[in-house]
Parts: sequence; C-alpha cells; structure tokens
Amino acid sequence: MTWIIAIVMGGIIGWLASIVMKTDAQQGIFLNIVVGCIGSILGRFLLQGVLGGGHLRGNAFDPMTLLTAFIGAVILLGIVNLVRRGRVR
Repeated sequence: MTWIIAIVMGGIIGWLASIVMKTDAQQGIFLNIVVGCIGSILGRFLLQGVLGGGHLRGNAFDPMTLLTAFIGAVILLGIVNLVRRGRVR
C-alpha cells in the first residue's frame, strides 16, 4: 500500500513542479510520476540536512517530506531544461 501512496504523491508533486517550470504541456502522467519520485530522491539527498523530510514511501503526508520532494522535482526539471534547451526557463 505504501508504494501506491508514493506513486500517487510522486505524480502530484511532479505535476505541480511541471506547472511551476512551465513544462506541463510536454509531460504526461507517467513522466509526472517519474519526475516526482526521482525529484523526491534528489531533494532528500540535497536538502535533508537543511529541511529534513523522509521518504515518500514512509512519510508521504509529512509537510517537510512534500516540500523536499517538490523542491527536488523543480531542481530536476531545471536540470533537464538546461540540458535540453540551454536555459533553465
């Protein structure tokens, strides 16, 4: 059950990050889930010492986990845009 919650929360976080980065029209549901889950891992790796937060699998409704995952997803989309277009956007 925790995997399903992590996938749903990853999809929502990826969707919100794609709206902020203005890549929503280019992504579908699957890519939103991937961006949200990988962004969660990236955010936890980069920001855990500063913001805290846990895993989407274990603490999916913790505000710091959601914030860390969202910031990680925005950073991930920024890196992808930088590589693709030469600018963050």
